[in-house]
Amino acid sequence: MSKLIALFCLTFIVLLVGAGLFQTLALNKGVVAYERGDYAAALREWQPLAEQGNVKAQFNLGVMYDKGEGVPQDDKMAAQWYRRAAEQGFAPAQFNLGVMYDKGQGVPQDDKAAAQWYRRAAEQGDASAQYNLGVMYAKGRGVPQDDKMAAQWYRRAAEQEDARAQHRLGGMYVQGEGVQKDFKAAAQWFRRAAEQGDAAAQGMLSVLYHQGRGVPQDQVYAHMWANISASGGNPIAVIYRNVAEREMTPFQIIKAQKLVRECVRKEYKDC
Repeated sequence: MSKLIALFCLTFIVLLVGAGLFQTLALNKGVVAYERGDYAAALREWQPLAEQGNVKAQFNLGVMYDKGEGVPQDDKMAAQWYRRAAEQGFAPAQFNLGVMYDKGQGVPQDDKAAAQWYRRAAEQGDASAQYNLGVMYAKGRGVPQDDKMAAQWYRRAAEQEDARAQHRLGGMYVQGEGVQKDFKAAAQWFRRAAEQGDAAAQGMLSVLYHQGRGVPQDQVYAHMWANISASGGNPIAVIYRNVAEREMTPFQIIKAQKLVRECVRKEYKDC
């Protein structure tokens, strides 16, 4: 009898492994089809898996309905598939479902539900969810307004190199919101975001160089960062550049322009 039980268990394990392997192969086959733009083929692979409870396939179907790829665009269906994956603890689906509640797409707009789903994803380390939860705390949407909590969540996202969070955290150090005012820390976070190409952070770094707060006062670098920020689409940086320029010699302006070219060539690193 014990041998029969052992044989049954072994057979069951083999079937489980085989089923798992089959799902993995089908999932990957769908990914290949999706990446080449064959959404119908991807759907054929993922739909059965999603209905069987495969969390990644459920998420992928949510994305397809969200974007209208291979299926008619349908926010309600997207939300339904995101929810099924989210309820299994899949962080990307939790984040996307939070966004849908945030914007009222496919579900009634609900700040509290958005914050709850952001939190579940954020606690698993999802940087975008951490950033969005920080925004919710900063604005008091779906949660009590709390600058300290906002700063904590921004920091967790910023430490994962989320440039938006780095910029926001830098701003909180400038204003002393949720953290002690600290221009040196502000400059450090603005720089990390600036090095990723964040135009707003580049503009703020320009302001700090102009004022000599958190960094040595240097109109050449103020001009350089303002120029880079303006080129990146930050219109107010033109004002920063003009203000710095009024305190510069023609030679310094030429030097700043040269530094811009060097900084762009280095992709904003070590400028």
